[in-house]
Amino acid sequence: QVQLVESGGGLVQAGGSLRLSCAASGRTISSYAMGWFRKAPGLEREFVAGMTWSGGNTNYADSVKGRFTISRDNAKNTVYLQMNSLKPEDTAVYYCAAVLRLRLIVAPNQYDYWGQGTQVTVSS
Repeated sequence: QVQLVESGGGLVQAGGSLRLSCAASGRTISSYAMGWFRKAPGLEREFVAGMTWSGGNTNYADSVKGRFTISRDNAKNTVYLQMNSLKPEDTAVYYCAAVLRLRLIVAPNQYDYWGQGTQVTVSS
């Protein structure tokens, strides 16, 4: 089992930045593909960013390309999401997820492990 705990969310003004962290425990995530998702009220959970186990391949939703960066530190068993130039429409609960796969995974239903989420609120 893998336990994931997100942190770093909060309230920020539009144009600001936040860095989310996802700390894993239970197993090393060095062999896991990792993803960040978000869910806003009334909307479906959506893919934000993903990364292969090695970090060599990343993918981003069009809405966050150029503003968000996913990274991982396997030595710390932690994945990050750096969010810059935040917009009010980025307001959501952000979740990290893990799956024991070599390739990058976009579909949320293919992830096996989820964190509890961290709230990000961007004010205009």
